Amino acid sequence: MEKISEENLDPANWDEMRRLGHEMVDTMMDYLQHVGQRPAWQKPPAALMEKLRQPLPMKGQDIRSVYEEFVTQVLPYNLGNIHPRFWSWVQGGGTPVGMMADMMASGMNSNLAIGDQAPVYVERQVLEWSKELFGFPQEAGGILTSGASMANITALIVARNQFSSTIKKKGLQDQGGIMTIYGSAETHNCLIKGVEAIGIGSEHFRQVPVDGNFMVRTDLMKKMIAADRRKGYQPFCIVGNAGTVNTGALDDLDELAEIAQHEKCWFHVDGAFGAIPNILPEWKPRLKGLEKADSLSFDFHKWLYMNYEVGCVLIRDGAAHREAFSVPGSYLQKHERGMAAGPEPFAGYGLELSRGFKALKVWMLLKEHGIEKYGRMVRKNLEQAQYLGSLVQASEQLQLLAEVSMNIVCYRFNPGGIGADQLNQLNKEILIRLQEDGIAAPSYAVLDGKYGIRAAITNHRSTREDFEALVKETLRLGRELAVTSAAPRTRRQASTK
Repeated sequence: MEKISEENLDPANWDEMRRLGHEMVDTMMDYLQHVGQRPAWQKPPAALMEKLRQPLPMKGQDIRSVYEEFVTQVLPYNLGNIHPRFWSWVQGGGTPVGMMADMMASGMNSNLAIGDQAPVYVERQVLEWSKELFGFPQEAGGILTSGASMANITALIVARNQFSSTIKKKGLQDQGGIMTIYGSAETHNCLIKGVEAIGIGSEHFRQVPVDGNFMVRTDLMKKMIAADRRKGYQPFCIVGNAGTVNTGALDDLDELAEIAQHEKCWFHVDGAFGAIPNILPEWKPRLKGLEKADSLSFDFHKWLYMNYEVGCVLIRDGAAHREAFSVPGSYLQKHERGMAAGPEPFAGYGLELSRGFKALKVWMLLKEHGIEKYGRMVRKNLEQAQYLGSLVQASEQLQLLAEVSMNIVCYRFNPGGIGADQLNQLNKEILIRLQEDGIAAPSYAVLDGKYGIRAAITNHRSTREDFEALVKETLRLGRELAVTSAAPRTRRQASTK
């Protein structure tokens, strides 16, 4: 009988691996420490992208050479959200301890689907802290997710299943009418994906118009619900936005909670980033109604600055959360003793069975800094948004496109005497030049047909000087491009901070 190989994937020389590991840590610590000295963003060169196209490795290669490829070909061309001048989309910057926590969690290689293990208790503790932060009862359900998109879908599934006890087994076709959901026209597209994924259909997500401050028109929502009921539709869920993605607008959550209660609808709040100021006493009145939500989604990796990826969903009715995802399986049954004992398996609270140890970095970082310091960071970002807004308003050639209601500033360069289409193209080119020249990395929003430069400020490394530089460079580029009719360049020289 042929002898079976008993090789494994551990290193042949642990001392060499240990030295390489220390070198990797030093590389990443240097990378984080000196991030502000590099361009805010660098486009990967065409030659590099071609070099990264490689055949499937059939034979192994020395791990040091693989690591060197990472250092030279991958690390310099990160998206850049750790940079102090990164304000694109809504992305947090992470921290060194968060990075180390992920390393340790990966080393443990825990699967949190089931099992009497410390990582499960750590996630349960993180969820208890989250309930306390947002005014949810201790008996509420919850689970950590990859981000707010999965958190929103998880909440929608619970909302859908709560509407009818037969949905899980018989599906939507047995409900006797088309189910409908309501939210603002500014609702994030992950909610649209969600209603498609759970079988409701995007046509049945009623996008309610917004007012001049981009808040949902609750008067129109009431009328739309009433009209749908007359036509035989079945309203089942209302979505409130705690911070819209384009402008950071806050819907009137308290009124939406009242409408949901009156209409016997589930009330879900998408608080991906905008729920976080609830940790500030002075912001709780503006987020009134958040504590009445049947479900809430938010991200730790956005405005709590934690390393990707970790989001969370809280479900007020813990039993409803469990019922929505419970599926019989003898291999996942909890036992009274042994490894299958311990808390109720997380496998019964979400779509994912395989679940990594996301909670470790949250647990460590909350303990390292404390909520009071996180509150100071959030308050700093809110003040920075107001400061940037004031710089824009102080310039005759810059124009705010929306009220600075939270942490997002949308503005454009407008010297006057330029048509609408050309003005949009001009501001698009300014944005691209800011990015390609490595000056700063804001993103964009189109508001009422106007193309704007959008700074979403969830960056703990940003300073006032960074925003002063953004305004200064926007004006410089705008004036240059206005003369040249926004002609695009073919080659651009990157500059550092």
